[in-house]
Amino acid sequence: MAQILALGVEEQRVWVIIDIVDPPEKRTTLGDGFRVDARIVVWERADVLKVPASALFRRRDEWAVLVATDGRAALRAVRIGRHNGLEAELLDGLQPGEPVILYPSDKVHDGTRIVRR
Repeated sequence: MAQILALGVEEQRVWVIIDIVDPPEKRTTLGDGFRVDARIVVWERADVLKVPASALFRRRDEWAVLVATDGRAALRAVRIGRHNGLEAELLDGLQPGEPVILYPSDKVHDGTRIVRR
């Protein structure tokens, strides 16, 4: 089931059947008909440089971010790998620790003066 929310974000919910392997005496607080929130890991890797999805935008046919450098925005092309809608694996284009601008306005471009908040 997919649903488009007021913000234009697609949300998907699916029914999942989980077989709990622990015996009932080890899980006395969880039973039939209970609602649970779960995080399902489909891919994991150590030492991955990540960038928030809110910093990414498309520029022509490539991904880009704006980096905060010496009080100015600097446009940087980046190459991303896996992504989950919240963050993306960064393959190339940034160094660890470089500050990126989140939710950049279309009025902010390469060379625009900025103030860090």
